[in-house]
Amino acid sequence: MPVLPSSPRLVGFSGSLSRPSKTRALVDLALAKAQTRFGGQTESYDLGDLQPALGQAGTLDDLPAPARAVVEAILQADALVLASPVYKGSYTGLFKHLIDLIEPTALRGKPVLLAATGGGDKHALVVEFQLRPLLAFFEAASLPTGIYAGPADFENGQPASAALIERLDRAVAQFDPWLVPKAARAAA
Repeated sequence: MPVLPSSPRLVGFSGSLSRPSKTRALVDLALAKAQTRFGGQTESYDLGDLQPALGQAGTLDDLPAPARAVVEAILQADALVLASPVYKGSYTGLFKHLIDLIEPTALRGKPVLLAATGGGDKHALVVEFQLRPLLAFFEAASLPTGIYAGPADFENGQPASAALIERLDRAVAQFDPWLVPKAARAAA
């Protein structure tokens, strides 16, 4: 059982270059729900925060200081929310390139909520068949409930459907073994 942080650091990362981004909106909502449940500090980033250097980086050391700080935040987090828009049936190429730069042991045991957004239901299994195996290689502790959101789940670019919000609440609650809910801290 991991040591439970008294004030967790939760970091979200969206594999999208678009701003505004539905993927980033989903990550931000997951972080807000996690912060409400667990307290602590949240930080949210996307691929734009690593540009223009990410595509040219052969190692993490090739990234300039601001981009390297984003990666360090990901690596030092107590819990992660990782999401990517779906392109051609998979996560984005630059998202994968970032993951390729991370040492295989760097995410071992770290709880990760996996999510994806896409243009239709045919992409709904990308979390299970693309993201989950990728994080399994790193021995990350992917939460059982993955989140996929399609166009019908958003309103004005924000997550809105009741089914999506319910899945997101269920997934965030699955951080409980790694993070101390605020109510449990108050009772202690």
